[in-house]
Order: sequence, then structure tokens, then C-alpha cells
Amino acid sequence: SFLGFFMSSIPLSNVLGAASSHQGVALSPALVRLLAVGAGLTVAALYYAQPMLGVLGAQLGVGPQTLGFVPMLTQLGYALGILLTAPLGDRCDRRTLVLVKCGWLVAALAGAALAPSIGWLLLASFAIGLAATAAQDIVPAAATLAPEARRGQAVGAVMTGLLLGILLSRVVSGFAAEHLGWRSTFGLAAVSVALVALALARGLPHVPPTTTLGYGALLASLGSLWRRHPSVRQAALAQGALAVGFSAIWSTLAMWLHGAPFHMGSAAAGAFGIAGAAGALAAPWFGRLADRHGPHRSALAGACLALAGYAVTGLVGGLPQGVQVAALALAVIVFDLGFQGALVSHQSLVYSADPSARSRLNALLFVVMFGGMASGAVLAGMLFARWGWNAVVGLAVASALVAVGLRLGRGGSAGTAGTMQRP
Repeated sequence: SFLGFFMSSIPLSNVLGAASSHQGVALSPALVRLLAVGAGLTVAALYYAQPMLGVLGAQLGVGPQTLGFVPMLTQLGYALGILLTAPLGDRCDRRTLVLVKCGWLVAALAGAALAPSIGWLLLASFAIGLAATAAQDIVPAAATLAPEARRGQAVGAVMTGLLLGILLSRVVSGFAAEHLGWRSTFGLAAVSVALVALALARGLPHVPPTTTLGYGALLASLGSLWRRHPSVRQAALAQGALAVGFSAIWSTLAMWLHGAPFHMGSAAAGAFGIAGAAGALAAPWFGRLADRHGPHRSALAGACLALAGYAVTGLVGGLPQGVQVAALALAVIVFDLGFQGALVSHQSLVYSADPSARSRLNALLFVVMFGGMASGAVLAGMLFARWGWNAVVGLAVASALVAVGLRLGRGGSAGTAGTMQRP
């Protein structure tokens, strides 16, 4: 697979040294790669539909406004899944949790492949979002199994797999939809998750729970953590604002390219995910930038890059036809780099707020972020149907301006934030 090829090129021999153990189980480079591929393939399920929306609309007989609910319900399901199930990672065996969700995800993807109507597809999309939260259990599992001295590097390697899964999923689904059909794309996705689940069942060790708090108490603690840590609120809201524009662009890009003046198929539209992958691979530089200059400054830099990238997408239509595609690819690289870089920086801020509650703080960040993505998808569908691409770009630019404003409003915290260590 694309993801396996990319991850095989990442040197992990220095990430964990020879071996580390968690109750006698070695966290080898091979296991880190397996976790990275597992995180990437499960989170990829959220994005397979986006390059296929033009094909879906034609075959199911629905317009852009209705199609906008496919990515919206997927992202909403993911946000709710994180909120309701991510805290379970602190009190349940993560291996069991991951495998149960993978089984659920296989069933949901198969349901999408067999959906007889748009209504069934919308229901399957919501179920896919709920189950794809397995990715958010895999990353903390890597953090728990890694030795303390190498924990950040191990988590970074797994997060690279997750980010590549997000972006390369569009390439794969666009190509598969054009040559095999959208139903086959969902079917192949179900097979890929089933295979990685079998590998995880063999390779992922049991991870004992770290708390005996009941489920209700875990959920209740999310509210108190939100109130107690203003830096977490600010980071989550800024990332959520960026996510509105990020999702708006990606959820309508295929429909825009499908029409005049481009007339591109789903494979060509999905190929822009390769440009996004270049941005994702560069995003870890923001981790070093956060360590050196503070996560506030690196998050602000990411928000500014995203703003610039969003703005350029609105200028593409006025450029000479020969350079439009190249300019759009450059814009995708820039705003993907900015978005992912801001996410790395905001995670650094969130993790430093309360080391004893990192899983729940991470859940808060991602709930707000994917809530923003769900909002961006449905708003973009409405705007695109009524006013076209420039209205979508306007939404993205406005969302990035909100994020920049939120970051500028926390300028005085830069000095202290920079002294925090990333986990």
C-alpha cells in the first residue's frame, strides 16, 4: 500500500533504540511501523468519500448540498466517537478497544459499499466516523508502550502514519473510484482494515488500564479539565477554526475540479492528496520549532500558512490555464503544512497543560477539531451549491483569520509555553 511504502522509508532504528519493554513486551521498530499503518488505515476511512463526491452525486442522483452531509456526518461521528470512547483508553485494555473498533469499522465500510441509497450511505458514513476513532486509541498505546526517554519520537512516528493516512486516502480512493467504482473503493477499504486488525491482534500487546474511574466519572472530568485549562480551550478553538476551512476546501475540491474549467475525474482530484502528503511530512518540523521558540509561535506560524494557502485557492481561477493546476497544488501543500503544523503545536500546548490527563485533553482537542471539520463540510456544501467555489474559499479564509486572532490573543503566553516539554 501507499502508506506501507511511505512508513517503510522512515528510519526507526534510532527512534526506540534496540528494544523497549512494557511488562515484557518489546516495542520494536516493526511494531512502531505496524501501529503507524494501523493508525493511518483506520483514520483514512474518514476521507475516502471526499474525492468520490462527484461520482457519488451522479450515480445516486443527489446535488452538492446533500452530498455535503456525507463528509459532515463522518466527521461528526468521529468527534462524538472521540468524546464518548477516547476516555475509555484510561480504564480499558487498549488492545481490546482497538480490535473492537476495527471490527466495527469493517462492518461500517462494508455497509457503505452496499448502500442502496443516499440515506443508507449517510448512516454508514456516521458509523464509519464513530469506528475510525480506533486511530486515537493506537497513538496513546504507542505512548504507553514506549520508554520514557523515547516516547515523543515513537508517538511522532505513529502520528506520521496517521497524517499520511489522512492525505493519501484521497489519492487511493480517487484512483480506485475512477477505475473500479465507488462501491469497490469502500469494499477494498474494509478489506484493508480487516487485514491490519489481524496484524494488530498478533502484534499489539495488552495495555493495562491506568485508572479505575467509572465511565461516568471519566466523561465528567472532561468538563472540569476544559474549565480548568484556558490554554487548552484556546488551542482547541484555534485548531477547530482552522479545521472549518480545511474541511471546506477538501470536501468540495473534487466537485469543483469535476466541473468547468477543469473537467477532472476523481483520480485527478484525489491526486492532490499527494501534494497534501508533502505538507504532512514537513509538519514534524513544527515540533522542533515549538521546542526552540515555543508552541505559541509555531502554532501562529501554522495558522498564517493555512491562511495563505486558503487564499491562494481563491486566486487559481483567475490565473492562466497552464499554471492553474500547479498553483492549486502549491496552495494545497501550503495549507496542509500550516494545518498539520498548527496541530502539532497545539498538541504540544495541550499535553503540557496536565501530564496526568493527556488522553482526555487530547480528546478535547480532537473533539473540537473534528466538530469544526463537520461544520466546514456541511457549510461548504451549501455555499458551493448556491454561490460556487469562491464562497467556499471565503469561508476558509474567514476561519483561518479567526485562528490567527485567537493565537495573537495569547501572545503573552509564548515565553512560558516554550519552556514546556513535549511528551
